[in-house]
Amino acid sequence: MSDTPQNPLRTYHAQTKHHYDAYAEGPGQLDWDAQPAPFRHYPGAPRLELPLTAERFDRPYGQLPEKPQNPVAADLVSLGALLELSLAISAWKSWGPNRWALRCNPSSGNLHPVEAWVLTGGLPGVTDGVHHYDPEQHALEGRALTAPSGEGPWLAIALSSAMWREAWKYGERAFRYCQLDVGHAVGALAYAAALLGWEARPRTITGDDLGYLLGLDRPDDFPPSRYSFTENEEAEILLTLHGPGLSTMPPVEHLRQRLAGVIWQGSPSRIDPAPGYRWPVIDQAAAASRFLRSTAENPLFSPLPPLAPHPTSASTAKLIRQRRSGQRFNPNSSLPSAGFYRMLDALLPRPQAPFTAQEACPRIHLLLFVLRVDDLSPGLYLLPRTPAAASDLPAAMRPHFPELRRVEHAPPQLGLIQLAEFGLQALQRLARSLSCHQDIASNSAFSLGMLGEFDEATRDGYGYRELLREAGLVGQSLYLEAEAAGVRGTGIGCFFDDPVHEACGLAGTRWQSVYHFTVGTPITDSRIETSPPYPQRRQEQKLR
Repeated sequence: MSDTPQNPLRTYHAQTKHHYDAYAEGPGQLDWDAQPAPFRHYPGAPRLELPLTAERFDRPYGQLPEKPQNPVAADLVSLGALLELSLAISAWKSWGPNRWALRCNPSSGNLHPVEAWVLTGGLPGVTDGVHHYDPEQHALEGRALTAPSGEGPWLAIALSSAMWREAWKYGERAFRYCQLDVGHAVGALAYAAALLGWEARPRTITGDDLGYLLGLDRPDDFPPSRYSFTENEEAEILLTLHGPGLSTMPPVEHLRQRLAGVIWQGSPSRIDPAPGYRWPVIDQAAAASRFLRSTAENPLFSPLPPLAPHPTSASTAKLIRQRRSGQRFNPNSSLPSAGFYRMLDALLPRPQAPFTAQEACPRIHLLLFVLRVDDLSPGLYLLPRTPAAASDLPAAMRPHFPELRRVEHAPPQLGLIQLAEFGLQALQRLARSLSCHQDIASNSAFSLGMLGEFDEATRDGYGYRELLREAGLVGQSLYLEAEAAGVRGTGIGCFFDDPVHEACGLAGTRWQSVYHFTVGTPITDSRIETSPPYPQRRQEQKLR
């Protein structure tokens, strides 16, 4: 696949790069009073409130097992916990008259393009069929309810993207961010499933089939119009839940037959009735990358020693709910090297949550800007995440960094490589400038760029989505590992693409930076107030 009009995804990626002298096309200015609606509802659809029961299944984060253990029964209660700890509101924030929701799953700019759907049969307490998940009320909206089939229980979660929520702020680069957010959400679901003793795995399905199952191709609900691009949702991925007591999801053709005569209930609320901009390249990228394969690539994991239990005693639910994107970091704080190595070890692709939920073989590797890690010199480091990359990436960088060396006191399974040693101030300037001049990349303990095997991943269109989603999945793991270590992470979507490649000696398109991230000691803004999610619901539960 080459950068030609006949291969639009590589063209899209090149077109949406940021450069020192020009950013990718975007709105230029924002009217925050006209922000797209952060929640979609289906008025008229029957509603089913989900219980808030996550604490019932909680355990220390350090006790999450390598393989699912002690599975809980699949029913309305456990479904509520799954969604509560993955896609629900985690807190409300307020500053003066402004109030906004935070969610368990991260999102670029807190814009949350990802919508979630529950497909189920035979699950106690839940009607068979297709339900939209409403995170604002932690409830299901029954879109296409079917008669009991007598099978199951089986359970699947689908994700879609309302891409205009991202495009409104980020312009043409929004397709990238939507895929990163899908990866974050997949990771959030994988961790919540592991807490219940389940496993979330991707299900092979074409984009057309998934759109049909979710009702996203219904012209009565999403009629074509001048502004229809703001309301459209892109069918993204289907995850099935596995564990003792959970049956296999029926074949897709069987589900299509069941939905053929069903009355769809409710109508989608509007996201933005009057947009001021449009970027057709986003729709073109979506069309060029839809899943048309008949089979999926099964991820392969190289042998690694088991990930050691995390030493924290903090509960998994607490860490999931307190996860935030750090806004400012303390440049006078450092990170112990043991905590740093633990984070990196957790990012290696093992056959456990969250990486068993990814769709393709691992193709993301880490270029690290180590700024303030105890016992480690400031400098550029490389963490290849597969044996092949451990050979190929250093070879590609060696002309630029002739004195590559392994970090001997790092755990051997990391294969951590020091590319070059820097003075702290020089490294700060480099990290800040490459991440769109943002201080969060230079005042932290470390920041990183995720280098993707771009040419290999984009041999077909869907591979581009898979690559970006894997980056989001790695980011979600890093978010939780940072919280467990007592620090905080932040995803960075704005970076200067080709200058990153030049800084580490990479030419051509074989490797491309697709996401940046930073971890450090947060500085909290005391002016912002925090309140718990669903306060009325929790009070009602106490009174029952």
